Amino acid sequence: MAATHKVAQDTANGAAGNDFSIIRLLLEGRAFFSLIAIVLVFSLLSPVYFSTGNFLIMASHVAIYGLLAIGMLLVILTGGIDLSVGSTLGLCGVVAGALMQGVSLDAFGSVFYPSVWVVVVLTCALGAFVGAVNGVLIAYFKVPAFVATLGILYVARGVALLLTDGLTYNNLAGAPELGNTGFDWLGFNQFLGVPIGVLALIIVALIANVLLNRTALGRWVYSTGGNARAAELSGVPVKYTTITVYVLSGVCAAIAGLVLSSQLTSAGPTAGNTYELTSIAAVVVGGAALTGGRGNVRGTLLGAFVIGFLSDGLVIIGVSAYWQTVFTGAVIVFAVLLNSIQYSHRPKPSATAAAAAPSIPRKEPAS
Repeated sequence: MAATHKVAQDTANGAAGNDFSIIRLLLEGRAFFSLIAIVLVFSLLSPVYFSTGNFLIMASHVAIYGLLAIGMLLVILTGGIDLSVGSTLGLCGVVAGALMQGVSLDAFGSVFYPSVWVVVVLTCALGAFVGAVNGVLIAYFKVPAFVATLGILYVARGVALLLTDGLTYNNLAGAPELGNTGFDWLGFNQFLGVPIGVLALIIVALIANVLLNRTALGRWVYSTGGNARAAELSGVPVKYTTITVYVLSGVCAAIAGLVLSSQLTSAGPTAGNTYELTSIAAVVVGGAALTGGRGNVRGTLLGAFVIGFLSDGLVIIGVSAYWQTVFTGAVIVFAVLLNSIQYSHRPKPSATAAAAAPSIPRKEPAS
C-alpha cells in the first residue's frame, strides 16, 4: 500500500516537473522576452535608441497605451470587449480643451474659466458616464459587448466632431490672469526624473492590481469571466461587476485623453483613432485570454511596452507608417496564436473563482 502511494506520488511529481518546460517558460514570459529582444535589436539598428532621453520619450508614449490597456484588461477579464475607448479618449480630450477655452455664460454675460483640477474631474466623470452607458446596455439590455461598444464608438466620435466642427483646440496652456494654467503639467513635467504621464500609469496600475488581487470585486471579475452563469448562481453580482469594469475603462480612457492632450497641447476630435486596437493588442500580448478569466496587470503593462517600444523603434529607423500597421497586426495575430497554444490544455479557473467569491447569505426557514 505504501509502495503504491509512493509510486503515485513520484508519478505526480514527475508530471509536474515535465509540465515546467522551457516551452512553458517561453510562453508565459513571452512579453518580457519580446521586450528585451526589441530593445536589443533596435539598439543595434539605431545609436540613439538606447539612451535615457529616448526611453523617457517612449515611456511617455507608452503611458497612453498602458492606461487604455489597463481599462481594457478589466473588461476582457469579464469576457467582454470595449471598442469605444479610442473615441472616449478623443471625446474627453475635446471636452477638456473646450473647458480650457472657457464656458460662455450668456445669462450673466461672462465667460467662466474653470481651474485645471475642475477640468480633470469633469473629464473623468464624462469618461465614467460613457463607460456606464456601455455597461448598462450590456448588463441590463443584453446587447452584445461588441455591438454596444461599436455603437458608442461612433456616437462618441460624432459628438466630438459636432462640438468642434471638425477643428482642433490649440494653446491649452491657459493664462495666469484667468486662473486656468497648469494643463501642460501632465504632459511635460517630471517628478524625480519620471514624466507625470508615466507616474499616472504607475498609480493606475497599482490601483488596478490591488483591485484585482485584494478585493471582492477582483474575485467577481475573474469569476464572471470564467463562467458568468455559474458566478451568478454562486451569489456574484454579475450585472454590477459588468457595469463597474466598463465605468473604470471609461475613466482610464479619460485619463489617457487628458495626458495625450497635455502632451500635444491641443485637443482634436480625431485623437485616439484606432487606439482601441492598440490597447487590445497590449492586453493580448500580455497573456490575457480574450475569452475572459485569465490575465493580470503586470502582463498587460509588459504588452503595452512591447507595442510602444516596437512602434517607436520602427519610427526611429525610418520604417513606413504603413509597414508599422502591418507589424502591429502581425503581432496581434501571433499573440492570439500563442495564447491559444498556452491555454489549449488548461481548464478555465471558473469553478475555483466562483467558489472563492463570497456568496449571498440565505435565511434558513423557521422550524
